[in-house]
Amino acid sequence: MAEPQGKGELLPEDVGTDDCLISYTHIYSPDLLTGQVAFITGGGSGIGFRIAEIFMRHGCDTVIASRNLDKLKEAAKKLSAVSGRRCLPLCLDVRQPESITAAVDETLKEFGHIDILINNAAGNFLCPATSLSFNAFRTVMEIDTMGTFNTSKVVYEKWFQNHGGNIVNISATLGYRGQALQVHAGSAKAANDAMTKHLAVEWGPSGVRVNTVAPGPVSGTEGFRRLGGPKVEVSGVFQSIPMQRAGNKTEMAHCVLFLASRASSYVTGAILVSDGGAWLTSANDVSMLLGIASSKTAKL
Repeated sequence: MAEPQGKGELLPEDVGTDDCLISYTHIYSPDLLTGQVAFITGGGSGIGFRIAEIFMRHGCDTVIASRNLDKLKEAAKKLSAVSGRRCLPLCLDVRQPESITAAVDETLKEFGHIDILINNAAGNFLCPATSLSFNAFRTVMEIDTMGTFNTSKVVYEKWFQNHGGNIVNISATLGYRGQALQVHAGSAKAANDAMTKHLAVEWGPSGVRVNTVAPGPVSGTEGFRRLGGPKVEVSGVFQSIPMQRAGNKTEMAHCVLFLASRASSYVTGAILVSDGGAWLTSANDVSMLLGIASSKTAKL
């Protein structure tokens, strides 16, 4: 059942862990993605895991890819068991084009086609710019920005160029106002937002749509836990958000489902902000955020 909310709409079902939903209520037709294959980076946990689940509940087979193969295998078993669809776990590093190429080749060998690419792999943490090491900044840029370009380019050249397809990038609103402690992730995601538009323009004639979802605070994710999770929610921090709550992973997956499906067939180059209005009203409180951040230099 959908979760009750005090005002407005019912929230879609969700669980805080990297497990499948106990129940699910379809908003779109259950066969919306039947016969399609989605390649999802960072699909073994968090928002990526829920995207894979929601896609599979709509008839899609998936590939979930990241560096931790054991975690991917565990996730794939859960996803296939609850949906009855195929889920192929593949090890890759989005910073290494050759590993992406191998994973895409394996996907095409197993499934014969790729219809949807979800660029969800990312790295983030809280850190003041003065404490941020050169390597830490570079690593986030390599994973978030270079990783998105690398994976998009490989999938485009291997399949989308001649067959069309959909790309959905997972971004953030950090760069909109220059969120404190997030110069690395905010810069990387801002670059991805620009990339979304550039690729939409260049690849549209090949039948490829490229869009982005920009989440705000989302419960049940690593980012949410690093910001204090439930303790922050109880403290009333989210009262400054127009929707007065954090989002959940299923809500983010529904946004991605819309952009990846024929429901948005004439939408490309768009950035869908799904943050409950948070970036419009939340305080960019430097003092408070500096109190959260570690004074140690971030090293990756």
